[in-house]
Amino acid sequence: MSSSFWHKITKTIAPYRDILVFVVVLLVSDGLWKLTCARYEHSFLWPTDELASMVYAIVSSLREGVSLLDSHRIVFASGTGTTIIWGCTAIKQAWIWLCLIAFARGPWKHKLWYIPAGWVLIMLINIVRISAIALIVEHHPEQFDLWHTYIFKYLFYGLMFLMWAGWSLAVGGSDRESK
Repeated sequence: MSSSFWHKITKTIAPYRDILVFVVVLLVSDGLWKLTCARYEHSFLWPTDELASMVYAIVSSLREGVSLLDSHRIVFASGTGTTIIWGCTAIKQAWIWLCLIAFARGPWKHKLWYIPAGWVLIMLINIVRISAIALIVEHHPEQFDLWHTYIFKYLFYGLMFLMWAGWSLAVGGSDRESK
């Protein structure tokens, strides 16, 4: 193929470069996680206990008669509840966040504070997400899959995209201007 063909292609996709990098890094980091870490998820119980304690604190402040069983099961007085497993900890999302910002444009001096700031925000969003799912399950246990697998999962990744977009526009944008 001629060099003019590749020039046209690169010129056409140039405005979308950052978005394409985002999508590729998201897919590759998710794939790497599944190949390397997913099989060991059930070996680490301590993050689930800590997360369950935080969710329990929120849920029990909003509802009476809530119990924390086996240090990771939240059960309501009605008998319905939810179990928090290692996959709920958002450690995978923290890994993806690290990869997204590491491969994004921008100076490392800013990445070194933005990555941990993103981790904190991801963990806080996750606690709110699980608390909301638990509260929904209290009265509508049949809707767990809808809220957990679809609605909150994609809202979570949508918020990560907005955090990345904020990075890209603020810090990454200034990197482009300096070139």
